[in-house]
Amino acid sequence: MDAMDHTRAFVKDVKRVVVKVGTAVVTRADGRIALGRLGALCEQLKELNSRGFEVILVTSGAVGVGRQRLRYRKLVHSSFADLQKPQVELDGKACAAVGQSGLMALYDALFSQLLPFLVTLQLDVTSSQLLVTDNDFKDPDFRMQLCETVKSLLALRVIPIFNENDAISTRRAPYEDSSGIFWDNDSLAGLLALELKADLLVLLSDVEGLYSGPPSEPHSKLIHTYIKEKHQGEITFGDKSRVGRGGMTAKVKAAVVAAYAGTPVVITSGYATDNILKVLQGERIGTLFHQDAHLWAPLKEVSARKMAVAARECSRRLQGLSSQDRRKILLDIADALEANKNLIKVENEADVADVQRAGRIFTLLNPVHYILQISSLAKSIRVLADMEEPIGRVLKKTELADGLMLEKTSCPLGVLLIVFESRPEALVQIASLAIRSGNGLLLKGGKEAKRSNAILHKVITAAIPDTVGEKLIGLVTSREEIPDLLKLDDVIDLVIPRGSNKLVSQIKDSTKIPVLGHADGICHVYVDEWADMDMAKHIVLDAKIDYPAACNAMETLLVHKDLLETDGFNELIVELRNQGVDLYGGPRASSLLDITEARSFHHEYNSMACTIEFVDDVHAAIDHIHRHGSAHTDCIVSEDREAAEVFLHQVDSAAVFHNASTRFCDGARFGLGAEVGISTSRIHARGPVGVEGLLTTRWILRGSGQVVDGDKGVIYTHKNVSLQS
Repeated sequence: MDAMDHTRAFVKDVKRVVVKVGTAVVTRADGRIALGRLGALCEQLKELNSRGFEVILVTSGAVGVGRQRLRYRKLVHSSFADLQKPQVELDGKACAAVGQSGLMALYDALFSQLLPFLVTLQLDVTSSQLLVTDNDFKDPDFRMQLCETVKSLLALRVIPIFNENDAISTRRAPYEDSSGIFWDNDSLAGLLALELKADLLVLLSDVEGLYSGPPSEPHSKLIHTYIKEKHQGEITFGDKSRVGRGGMTAKVKAAVVAAYAGTPVVITSGYATDNILKVLQGERIGTLFHQDAHLWAPLKEVSARKMAVAARECSRRLQGLSSQDRRKILLDIADALEANKNLIKVENEADVADVQRAGRIFTLLNPVHYILQISSLAKSIRVLADMEEPIGRVLKKTELADGLMLEKTSCPLGVLLIVFESRPEALVQIASLAIRSGNGLLLKGGKEAKRSNAILHKVITAAIPDTVGEKLIGLVTSREEIPDLLKLDDVIDLVIPRGSNKLVSQIKDSTKIPVLGHADGICHVYVDEWADMDMAKHIVLDAKIDYPAACNAMETLLVHKDLLETDGFNELIVELRNQGVDLYGGPRASSLLDITEARSFHHEYNSMACTIEFVDDVHAAIDHIHRHGSAHTDCIVSEDREAAEVFLHQVDSAAVFHNASTRFCDGARFGLGAEVGISTSRIHARGPVGVEGLLTTRWILRGSGQVVDGDKGVIYTHKNVSLQS
C-alpha cells in the first residue's frame, strides 16, 4: 500500500477495537444463519487477537436464531389442521431466550473447534458471553464492574461477546426515546466503545458503507469520510434493515455519538471476508466518522481539484509559447537531468535496494528494471525536442465558399492523468510527451519507485519556466487521492493507466473520464508451416524472455500442425525450456507434448511461462487470435508472403507483425520519441501512444463577413486546398 491516507493514519495506534455485527450480516434473507460470513468474521477476529489487538464483539442474531428454532419445533408438533389456521407471530422475547444460547454455542464452536461443515477452520480462541440491558447502565457500580470484567477477559486473550438481553429487557417499541441509554445493538456498541475506552469501533453492515442515498439508486455515492456539517442534511436514507431494529440510520446515529465523543468509527460491509483487517491496515474502505473530519476531509477534495485546475491553467500558458520556447523547455529538462545525475542516482539506488529487500519474485519488480539510465533518457528527450512541431499543424484545408477557408488543425487534449505501475523512467517519458504535446499532466507512480519519482519530478518541474509554472506537472503521492481525481471529469480530459490488467479494469470501472489503455496484453506468435525455423526460434525467444512482464511479451505460441515432428520445432521447445520458460498446452498441445493443460487461452502470464497450441493453418491461427486474444500485438513467422499478407490484413489487433518480435510494439522503437502507453481501443488512438495520441483537433474558419442567412447568400464550393498553398 502507498503512504497511508492521512484520514486513516490513526489506525496505526489502535489497540482496543469494538466490532458490531448486525442481524442482516449474521442471517441470510430467509432467516437462516449465514455460516460462511460468521466463519470469515471469526477468522478475522482470531487474526486480530493473535496480533495482540484487544477485540470486543457486539452481536445481533439471537432473535433470528430462536425464531428459526421455534418455527421448526412448532411445525414438527402441528397437525395438518393446525397449519391451515392463521399463524400467530412468535413472541420476540421467547425467540431471544431460545436463540441466545444457540447463537453463543455457534460462536463458541466457530472459535474453538473443528466443524465438519467448515473443515479448514480451527481457530482456538476462547470467547465469553455478556448479556446486558438498558437499565443496567444506570447503575455506576455496574459500569465499573463491567469495565473490570472486560479488562480481565482481554488480559486473558478472551474475546467478550456482548448482546442486549432481549428476553428480559423492559424496552418496548418505539425503541428510541429521550430516556434511553441505548436502544439497539448499534447504539449499544457505541456506548461500549466509549465506556471501555476503545480506540476504534467497526460497525458491519450489509452494504459497503454510508451512501448519499439508498445504495440501490444509481446516483447514490459512497461517502468515504462523514462530515456532520456537510452531510447531515444531504443524505437520504432508505428503508430500515430487513431484520433487526436498526438499519443505516441507527448506525449513523451511533457512529456520530461515538466519533464526536472521541472514538473513531468505520461503517463497512460485513459480507466481505477481510474488511475488518483492511480497516486496521488503513485502507480507504467503508465510511469513516472522526471528530477531526471537518478539518481535513474537505482539504483533500480541494487539493485534487486544485492540482487538476492548476495543471490546466499552466498547459494553456504552455500552448501560448512559441514552438521554439516549448522546444527549449525540453532541452532544459534534458540538461537538468544530466546535471542532477548523482542526486537522482542516490534516490534511485535506495528504491532498488528496497525492491531487493522486499524479495519479490515477480518479474515486474526485477530490481534491474528500476535502475535509471539518465544519459539515455536525456538523449530521448532531445530527440523528441527535434521532432516536427505537433501543435497547430494544419491537417486539412477546405475552401467552403469564396473567401471562406476552413482548416482542421491539431491541438492538445488538455489535462492528462497517468497512473503507472512501471519503472521510474516512465515518468520522464510521459512528462516529456506531455510538454511536447502542450498538455497539463498529473502523475501517479508505483510505490516501488517513490523516491526516484519524487526526485525526477522535482528536477523536471524546476526546469519549467515561471511563464508556464511548475504546476504544469503534478505528482500524486498517495493512491488514496486517485478516486477523487477520477471524479473530476470537468477538468481532467483523459486517463491513461499503465500497469496490470487489474489496475486498468479498476480505473475503467471508476470514472466517467475517457480512459485510454489496454486491460490485457495477450500477444501471439504464429509459426507457420513455411517458417524459417532458425528465425522463428530467435523471434519466439525474444518475444517471451526479453522482458516477460511487458504487455507486448508473447503469451501464446501458435504452431502449424505439420511442424510437430520437425527438428526445428523440437529445438525451439528445448530452447524455451533451457531458458526457464514454463510451458502449458491447449487441448491439442497438452496431449501431443505431454505438458500441463492451460486453464484458459485468455491468460496473461507476465512471467516466464507461455501457452502452446497447434492450429491447422493461418486461418485457424487468425480465428484463435480473435477468440482468445486482446487485440494488442500479434505476429506471424512465415516465408509464405501470401499467408503473411492474409495474416497482416485480417488479424484485428492494434499491431500486427510479420517476421518480427512482438517486443517491437513500443513508442520509442516506433520512432514516436516515447510512449504514454499502448492502447487496444478503437477510438482516438491505437497501439503505442506518442505525441499524436495526446492531441485532438480544432476547426478554424477564416471568413470575410459571411453569414449563413438560410444559405441563400453562400455558394458552397467545398474545394480541397493543398496544404502547401
